[in-house]
Amino acid sequence: MFTAIVEELGEVTAVETLDDACRFRLRGPLVTQGAEHGDSIAVNGVCLTVVDHEGEEFTADVMAETLNRSSLGALRAGSRVNLERPMAVGDRLGGHIVQGHVDGTGEILERQPSQNWEIVKISLPADLTRYVVEKGSITVDGISLTVVDAGPGHFTVSLIPTTLDLTTLGHKQPGDPVNLEVDVIAKYVERMLGDHAQGATR
Repeated sequence: MFTAIVEELGEVTAVETLDDACRFRLRGPLVTQGAEHGDSIAVNGVCLTVVDHEGEEFTADVMAETLNRSSLGALRAGSRVNLERPMAVGDRLGGHIVQGHVDGTGEILERQPSQNWEIVKISLPADLTRYVVEKGSITVDGISLTVVDAGPGHFTVSLIPTTLDLTTLGHKQPGDPVNLEVDVIAKYVERMLGDHAQGATR
């Protein structure tokens, strides 16, 4: 489980293409501290398993399903990535509950800079629209954000200077893909209400 509070902006140092997967080598001085084989690290919001690590770098295998359902397939050597270790028991929940299971991908549509913040408009797949509400939470590339406006096929978020400086959203431009994970609580509520409705009609 993660909180979508990015710990550091890391870098992809190598990409090895396999038959039906990729192996990424990534640099992250902070998240590799104490890392061991089998540990989880979120990379742009995708929960990956550490295969091995050496110094400030670790490797992770990404299967075809993950490459197809997320934006990780677009990563190349030199790409910057958001990194976060799982939440430890007793830690503060600084963002919101995040599983690291990407629900879909969006695309940066527009950036509107202002003096103290920036509004970013992101496309939203139709099957995720019902989970995104004004002032609700959404994870974009592993970043916990508050929805400013939820429109048909898109939503907007407001980014403070810290988010712009310390995450990939400070660098991404219109046309760039991003990983999206909606609030898991909304999905559970939908399932429970659906089961309740079905039970009532039996």
